[in-house]
Amino acid sequence: MSFASFLCLAAPPPSSWVPVRWPFADTRSLELLAGTPINCLLFQSPTPELVAAAQSRGAVALAVIAPGGNGGELDRALAAKVDGIVLEGEFPEGTAAGIAAKNKAISIIELTPRSRLAPGSAALVLGTYQGVWPGITVDEEGAKKSGPTSSVWIDTNTGFLRAVRAWGNPTVWIANRPPAKTAVATTRYLQVIADAGISGARWVVALDDDLAARLSAREEAAVGAWKRIAGMLAYFEQHPEWRAMPEGGQLALVQDPGKGGLLSGGILDMIAVKHTPVRPIPRQQLSAEMLAGATMAVNVDGAALTPEQKEILRTFTRGGGTLLTGPPGWKDPTAAAGSITLEKAELERLNDIWRDVNSMIGRRNMGVRLFNVSSMLSNYLAAPGGTAAVVHLVNYSDYPVENVAMHYLGEFKHATLITPGDADKPLEVYKTEEGWGVDVDRVGICATVKLEQ
Repeated sequence: MSFASFLCLAAPPPSSWVPVRWPFADTRSLELLAGTPINCLLFQSPTPELVAAAQSRGAVALAVIAPGGNGGELDRALAAKVDGIVLEGEFPEGTAAGIAAKNKAISIIELTPRSRLAPGSAALVLGTYQGVWPGITVDEEGAKKSGPTSSVWIDTNTGFLRAVRAWGNPTVWIANRPPAKTAVATTRYLQVIADAGISGARWVVALDDDLAARLSAREEAAVGAWKRIAGMLAYFEQHPEWRAMPEGGQLALVQDPGKGGLLSGGILDMIAVKHTPVRPIPRQQLSAEMLAGATMAVNVDGAALTPEQKEILRTFTRGGGTLLTGPPGWKDPTAAAGSITLEKAELERLNDIWRDVNSMIGRRNMGVRLFNVSSMLSNYLAAPGGTAAVVHLVNYSDYPVENVAMHYLGEFKHATLITPGDADKPLEVYKTEEGWGVDVDRVGICATVKLEQ
């Protein structure tokens, strides 16, 4: 089905919403939706005319409400006949339920602080407005920073998103905005979309003021940037099966999504920077079934486990698995109130944890090993039964990366390179000491290697 015809269909379900903060107030602006997968618009001040025009194009119209209002915003939004309300910020407990009880025909979406997320809830969409702006960190002298892993440090939301989705939420939005008073390069928008997409989530697209103004005037360069943004969105929407695939790899990380899992720059991100496939397992869902296929496990906060959970890990080691459990005081890092990243002291403590994890893993292939990818992040997803897998690659540098090598375990004899806007390309598979390998000549912003038996 083409995206043009997709937009003509009525009321897509929330799991299929492709959201954008719509910065324009005129109905003519909706022409920009043509040929894109965008079907969900977040309006700051929706009018009946704008809402009706969006709905006539098959798009869902949502009104964004901030805390502290007197109810007028909500009343105006309801009068405009929006399809739903987005509560963005810290609202009193029960606000969403109260609105839903009085307005059963509309959807209620909450974009909360990370600390108030409810992983595993029955929410239509699990969303937060808090996120780091993805990219390679540069210090004041212009040099690329290194993190505890000694690799180039990449600011990313992937660890947080993977931890939340591991609980079972299929539809997750991260709605952080571009840096204030900054004209964002097009490649950075594409990286942000891909940063969320490889983790099975969606970034709520938000344009910086400069791009929005130039796009409103239909400046040629701005229209070109918009088309590239839409193209990257389409790349992930054309492959819904990727969101349904669980994390692959032989390393399991037992962690509480409500603690360290809510942070960016934590242990999951550290492991990801080293391109080691890792499966986050919510502590509350720890079971023998969740550990199936793992050969190693890291127990981030041993003191938090119940006797039953400790026995599950003992059974895992008796079956030949390797377990890393820290000494007393080796706890899941927590951030300061209102923060989504770690303070310096916590980062230094996490450095000790990282050394233990890195020593345990060594140079072993935990499912996939990647070479020449210092400016990239990856995510390894494996279909149940081992019949297929995908490896997502995102390049956070300002230039393409060439000559990427990937060695993987499993009897995958067929490999296909999938890239945005290009035809799929078969890759030559060759034998390695531990399994098989493929080479990727060039990665622009992102690419996906599909593996099949």
